[in-house]
Amino acid sequence: MKRILLVDDEQRMLDLLKLYLEPHGYKCETVRSGKEALELLNKQAYHVILLDIMMKDMNGFETCKYIRKRTDTPIIMVTARDQKQDILQGFRLGADDYITKPFDEDILLARINVLLRRQENGLNIKYEGLEWREEKHQLLYHEKEISLTPKEFQLMGLLMKHPGRVFERDHLIELIWGVDSYTESRTIDSHVRNIRDKIRIYGFPVDDYLKTIWGVGYKWEVGKKKEP
Repeated sequence: MKRILLVDDEQRMLDLLKLYLEPHGYKCETVRSGKEALELLNKQAYHVILLDIMMKDMNGFETCKYIRKRTDTPIIMVTARDQKQDILQGFRLGADDYITKPFDEDILLARINVLLRRQENGLNIKYEGLEWREEKHQLLYHEKEISLTPKEFQLMGLLMKHPGRVFERDHLIELIWGVDSYTESRTIDSHVRNIRDKIRIYGFPVDDYLKTIWGVGYKWEVGKKKEP
């Protein structure tokens, strides 16, 4: 049974999350502060952590920072605000995903399942023979390696880890080049163009997956079959 740690200072939200998750076979443990979460993580391992941002005393960002010093357990940040800066801050501190309140039960379950599959596969993500291997820093198509620059590799990984999510160009720059970078948005366009050209040579239908959202940014298309 997969164990999930729920961290939120509102008992009502903890009860609701347990109500959503436990019928699907997850064992949920709850705490109402970041300090309690850290104490529990010293004693028990978990498969996923759902961490609320807006908590008193120690907020979710501080808690996430301390958790990352102890464990690589996947973290989903839970926020009542769909604020870009909150999302960016969470990713910078090591969060794996985020979800905003109020959330759909099916979407929450899907995001948890994605993280669990990624954990089991050792952060190897594969679509129709195209495989992104984080640990080995490789992108392969049917076991043939596609040569990417470090930034191209990071960009591909970020998009493939979050299928269906639209990333604005400025968002991608902050996540990959850093918040203090002077990189321009057209640099992202250039990197995406190079990635497409390199992958297309090997025969993978990259244009069906790596989509341009005009005037906004890019996304990795959902609805395509992801391999186990």
